Amino acid sequence: MTENSLNDTTVTQENVEKAERYKTEANEYFKNQDFNTAINLYTKAIECNPNIAIYYGNRSFAYLKSEFFGYALTDASKAIELDRSYLKGFYRRAAAHMSLGKFKEALKDYEYVTKAKPNDKDAKLKYTECNKIVKKIAFEKAISVEDNKRNIADTIDLDAMAIENDYNGPELEDGKVTLQFMKDLMELYKKQGKLHRKYAYKILLDIKAYFSAQPSLVDVNIEDDDKFTVCGDIHGQFFDLMNIFELNGLPSPTNPYLFNGDFVDRGSFSVECIFTLFGFKLLYPNYFFMSRGNHESATMNQMYGFEGEVKAKYTAQMADLFTEVYNWLPLAHCLNNRVLVMHGGLFNRDDVTLADIRAIERNRQPPEDGLMCELLWSDPMPQNGRTTSKRGVGCQFGPDITKKFLAQNKLDYIIRSHEVKNDGYEIAHDNKCITVFSAPNYCDTMGNKGAFITLKGKDMIPKYTTYDAVPHPNVKPMAYANSLLSLMC
Repeated sequence: MTENSLNDTTVTQENVEKAERYKTEANEYFKNQDFNTAINLYTKAIECNPNIAIYYGNRSFAYLKSEFFGYALTDASKAIELDRSYLKGFYRRAAAHMSLGKFKEALKDYEYVTKAKPNDKDAKLKYTECNKIVKKIAFEKAISVEDNKRNIADTIDLDAMAIENDYNGPELEDGKVTLQFMKDLMELYKKQGKLHRKYAYKILLDIKAYFSAQPSLVDVNIEDDDKFTVCGDIHGQFFDLMNIFELNGLPSPTNPYLFNGDFVDRGSFSVECIFTLFGFKLLYPNYFFMSRGNHESATMNQMYGFEGEVKAKYTAQMADLFTEVYNWLPLAHCLNNRVLVMHGGLFNRDDVTLADIRAIERNRQPPEDGLMCELLWSDPMPQNGRTTSKRGVGCQFGPDITKKFLAQNKLDYIIRSHEVKNDGYEIAHDNKCITVFSAPNYCDTMGNKGAFITLKGKDMIPKYTTYDAVPHPNVKPMAYANSLLSLMC
């Protein structure tokens, strides 16, 4: 039998042919947006023949599409190790670095490609765009040091903002959000109208003042017979947010909500989502709650569309003000001292208490490790123990980790979001770790249902409502994303 040998790994001709069949099949699933199946098939191809760079490169791309940036980075590096002439490996690795906010590392990979293909316009464009980001970050860092981090909020002069005579949108009453204002605002947004900048800025200034007085871990009391609703990622899908309120009722003192992070990015109606959510928070501060997600950060917003959308609909100054506001969002909520809700998940160590979460200094961009990072980025896994995160940030934690944490903190279970689930939710870790994801047909491609959780204070038993995506105006997801994201393939 013919054999193929590379890197001390011997592969039979039969396995060479089998690997190619797996790759071809995987490519078809990839084209149909079924990235999980594609990943499994690329993995089988690699198991049959671990010597081929393109298998790792293709799987890296599928991992990128699944937002498993850590795995994508590892596979791209392996592809480069096997074949440095395989330039897509450098593109994939650069994309993974970009997705993790590691722009300098991405720039090195783009630079390698431009040197290898000096006449390639696409390679030069990628390098130029990435270089702009690196220089912009360096400039902003220098300015922030010189300016001693002066708050954008302090520079806003609402009195200087005139309301034009032809503005016919909703208006704050004595500077306050009312229920009628919220109803009018949602109707305005459904018609693709825009809230006046003066009111938009006023909402942001008021919400920043409110959140800055809140703790990092918010305690929520739910009376025995009261219903409480927990929603997961919304990701700028405003019309699906409206569908949640249609199905479950508008927020009110008798219909409280918690939205568990990732309100913005990817979906192209993020501005509409965030002002709707912030408006309800100001209207019902004790009955409407919001946790920070990993996408409430400057790096994510720069890459995945929110910053571009705010600049397109308002100003760059407002985009910077949003960053200040997001820094003050609470990191977790504890419901009736029994259920902990956070966007991502648990921690890299066993001794974390609720007191530790309360003590987190959160007024900053998410760090690359530590408790704050893990609350925003971690994911559960089926196996016991912990392992490196598939995302390249945070960790993956098993059922034994969840069990220990709950026992130590006298909790019943945790609710988290952060991951697309086909049914909109998933129950794991012996019913102790629940994922809820509220953006159906995520990015108009995934075909998943959305879900929200309702529970009553007396028993805290979660009930699940699932729903399909609803139509929205013809504005595609990622319409405002950084131009490099469209260049990553």
